[in-house]
Amino acid sequence: MFAKHRTTGYNGYAVQWSPFFEHKLAVATASNFGLVGNGRLHILNVGNGPAGGVINTERVFDTQDGLFDVCWSEVNENQLVTASGDGSIKLWDTTLADFPIQNWHEHQREVFSVNWNLVRKDSFLSASWDNTIKLWSQNSPQSLQTFKGHSHCVYAAMWSPHSPSLFASCSGDHTVKLWDTNSPAPVQTILAHGNEVLTLDWNKYQDHTVVTGSVDHTIKVWDLRRPDRELNCLRGHEYAVRKVKCSPHSGSLVASTSYDMTMRMWDITTGDMIEIHDAHTEFVLGVDFNLYRDREIATCAWDESVHVFTPRCLM
Repeated sequence: MFAKHRTTGYNGYAVQWSPFFEHKLAVATASNFGLVGNGRLHILNVGNGPAGGVINTERVFDTQDGLFDVCWSEVNENQLVTASGDGSIKLWDTTLADFPIQNWHEHQREVFSVNWNLVRKDSFLSASWDNTIKLWSQNSPQSLQTFKGHSHCVYAAMWSPHSPSLFASCSGDHTVKLWDTNSPAPVQTILAHGNEVLTLDWNKYQDHTVVTGSVDHTIKVWDLRRPDRELNCLRGHEYAVRKVKCSPHSGSLVASTSYDMTMRMWDITTGDMIEIHDAHTEFVLGVDFNLYRDREIATCAWDESVHVFTPRCLM
């Protein structure tokens, strides 16, 4: 199965499948490659069975600045949060009007990442180029907490899927930091790469394992109990690694996207690259696994297209 959808006039930054509906996909995009101009949030319906290969737009929401990330609420199937280039965070409801139902603006620079708590489900994180991470509740008009410790842009902050208070962040300062919401300072710092760390994700099956991707073209697998050295270093991308995503269906499977215009899949146990998806014609930024259709993956890229497909290695 391979389906393609055009986000005409808007370059793709992030994709996320709904945690409630197998067919629903959110895509965060920006005009003019996110450098200047508007943003658009796309809510897509992806067909299955006889309708496989058909992607329809359910609705779009327009913003005054580019959107760099999106995450669905874990408590309301119609709501999702976006991260914007103007420093704002917006909460949307797909059943309501064209305007956000909540708008927060505390970050001083671009917000590059938003991530909902998978365990407690009552809060989410934002990571910004102002070097900070903020904790939010959709019911609060202000952030609940601000975490400072990075000395450069924070590109991502991701909740542990195993703990209600633990999260990890990655930054342009070459480090990964581990945080607990009960403490204002990081509880652990790993010098993860020799260049900016653009992305990280937690293994869903091994609670001490995180995966990182860097401008140095590599992906590294870490055991947080032994932070002095990575478990594995995965080489193959020709340019910066923009996104890593651990499979919700397998503890050994990781997908990655890169400025080399590919999405690749890896077996982190062996270190083998097992798939290259090279159908995009520009930087590939977003990737996600469908929670319900265990062989379905979505990607988005600066070529104004979203791809939904089954990789050969999962057939």
